[in-house]
Amino acid sequence: MQPQAQQSRETAQRILDNVAKVILGKDDAIRLGVMALLCQGHVLIEDVPGVGKTMLAKSLARSSGCSFSRIQFTPDLLPSDITGSSIYNQKTGEFQFRPGPIHSQIVLADEINRATPKTQSALLEAMEERQATVEGVTHALPSPFMVMATQNPVEYEGTFPLPEAQLDRFMLRIRLGYPSSHEEIAILDSQQTTHPFDTLEPVTTPQEILRLQAEVRKVYVDPLVKQYIVTLSDSTRHHKDIALGASPRASLSLQRVAQASAFLAGRDYVLPDDVKTLATAVLAHRLVLTAAARMMGLDSARVVHQLTEDALVPGARVAR
Repeated sequence: MQPQAQQSRETAQRILDNVAKVILGKDDAIRLGVMALLCQGHVLIEDVPGVGKTMLAKSLARSSGCSFSRIQFTPDLLPSDITGSSIYNQKTGEFQFRPGPIHSQIVLADEINRATPKTQSALLEAMEERQATVEGVTHALPSPFMVMATQNPVEYEGTFPLPEAQLDRFMLRIRLGYPSSHEEIAILDSQQTTHPFDTLEPVTTPQEILRLQAEVRKVYVDPLVKQYIVTLSDSTRHHKDIALGASPRASLSLQRVAQASAFLAGRDYVLPDDVKTLATAVLAHRLVLTAAARMMGLDSARVVHQLTEDALVPGARVAR
């Protein structure tokens, strides 16, 4: 790895280590969050209440030095509460645009599935095109830009499932899970007097994040690895248990996250294992299973895992 690339990787490692001061025992989840930031992607954090979903987003924002805003999604939230609105100024006699919370570098969409579909759709343009159109006027969003949304997978009363178009815009789905016994004791110790987040300091700048993103895009992806990615995505489109398979956007996301994984590992090239390891986090939340598969108790993560086991890895030989 070149000296500049090595320096960039050290910066990324500082972010990982800094967030780990607050989110204890969840190194894999932290790594996925940082990879999404390095790939200009968005993250859906899906887990039960109280395991640190919101704190993960806040810690990542503070560690990266990016501006941060939080949107608490509720059934009465309006699209203009997210994107902003024009307000009449009596002194000047003109309408002035008041930007909404979406105009931040890292945006936490807390309990996103509690808002109505109309309000959820206000995020679609922002997540894909990095812009927000209000009353016919398009406003560019700051860069870097990242949406980290949270939702509770076990509480369905008063919630609205995310549409497929929005799920497809999330590069990764992260699940934190409960901590182990010794990790939970460490959490109790760390927060007995003060919260670690209160003393957390930035370890880089938004400008440095943009440079890291450019470095990640330079990581080499062999044509055989690209074919492996496409093979995995295509296999979801013809599976008997899947009603809606992965889109080309999913293939792009899998390639980009694999590049970030290689970058964090100190390599300037992607291995098939990078793709295989990340396939479930990238693909599972985008798939819609058939009614028969759901009745059988299957879930999309299990189906993707099986597809990665069945797909022939580039360079591997079939045993005879």
